[in-house]
Amino acid sequence: MAASAKLVRGGVQEAAGNVEPRVLEPGAAPYGNFPHYSRFHPPEQRLRLLPSELLRRLFPPEGPDTRPILGLDVGCNSGDLSVALYKHFLSLHDGETGSEALDLHLLCCDIDPDLVERAEKECPFPNALTFITLDFMNQKTRKVLLSSFLNQFGRSVFDIGFCMSVTMWIHLNHGDHGLREFLAHLSSLCRYLLVEPQPWKCYRAAARRLRKLGLHDFDHFHSLAIRGDMDTQIAQILTRDHGMELVCCFGSTSWDRSLLLFKAKP
Repeated sequence: MAASAKLVRGGVQEAAGNVEPRVLEPGAAPYGNFPHYSRFHPPEQRLRLLPSELLRRLFPPEGPDTRPILGLDVGCNSGDLSVALYKHFLSLHDGETGSEALDLHLLCCDIDPDLVERAEKECPFPNALTFITLDFMNQKTRKVLLSSFLNQFGRSVFDIGFCMSVTMWIHLNHGDHGLREFLAHLSSLCRYLLVEPQPWKCYRAAARRLRKLGLHDFDHFHSLAIRGDMDTQIAQILTRDHGMELVCCFGSTSWDRSLLLFKAKP
């Protein structure tokens, strides 16, 4: 598996090789690709809300040949949260493995090749976490790269997807239609989906940051019809339009974002 994963990563790096290095002013991250995101939104704030045994509850062992749990982390940034989630669910502390460690493999993707490169270099679990550069809204590239990973395990969907503070950036850059399309793809790819939507006040703050820097405003910000209570809006899209059910709300982080767990209906 590790050799195949390396091939996937190598192909992505080669494809991303022509991307010019970017130097962004503080706050100028039009896709949420802040270079030091975990400094102001530390992973611990989310982990304290999530039971460490969550994956064991959702995917109980079915026998001696239990298949691995496959996760998809969309918008992984520099990988800090991806690594923290992996350690949390496997109950890893100071490099020690719990006696009932899960066989968990995460495919972590981000639109920013610089952040992905840093995630790869700093990842302490290279055999379990694969990082790739991916614009999730590029249908052709998404299908090729996600299928390549899933095929290594003989699977067609992920067991669980993580979408942590990503929906706003999709919404601002691709509009109402783009948000609906994004959620449609995620719901079709994952048996369970953990979503952390940004509230509407974050949309205003993101637009305000760009204006202060004298940059072009988000193309869709003023024309969005989906607005207001974004937790409810996203939950309605997933449940009403894409056949998922809301299983649990794990509460809110200190920066007022809810963690919502959805399940695909049989």
